[in-house]
Amino acid sequence: MSEQLAPTPRGHKRQDDSANAADKHVGDRIRAERKVKKISQSMLANAIGVSFQQLQKYEKGINRVGAGRLTSIAAALDVPITAFFETEPTRTKDIDELILQRHAIKLLRLWKLTGAEIQAAVLGLLNAIANETK
Repeated sequence: MSEQLAPTPRGHKRQDDSANAADKHVGDRIRAERKVKKISQSMLANAIGVSFQQLQKYEKGINRVGAGRLTSIAAALDVPITAFFETEPTRTKDIDELILQRHAIKLLRLWKLTGAEIQAAVLGLLNAIANETK
């Protein structure tokens, strides 16, 4: 006969119900997709019917996102649900963290509007600045 779990008092989580690395990854992906779409936390929270604080907990990986809620988030962000589980081996944690910075996305959007000569000049300027700060 299978082993039964002891009842958990109301308001308490079982230890195995806590968020883990997979929940953190899903939260990071939600945040990245939201930022790319230029949607605020409040806007997304309203669209999926949760408080803005709850969405923050999802994005930080503090609270686990259920399948139904994740489906709602995917629909609101207009991405396939699989987008939250994908890992790209060529991307590093440093790049993921950089992309989540507020100005990085704006810089990338502006970057694609420029030609090769301007991009080369900007890279030269950034290299000069980086060398000065070393």
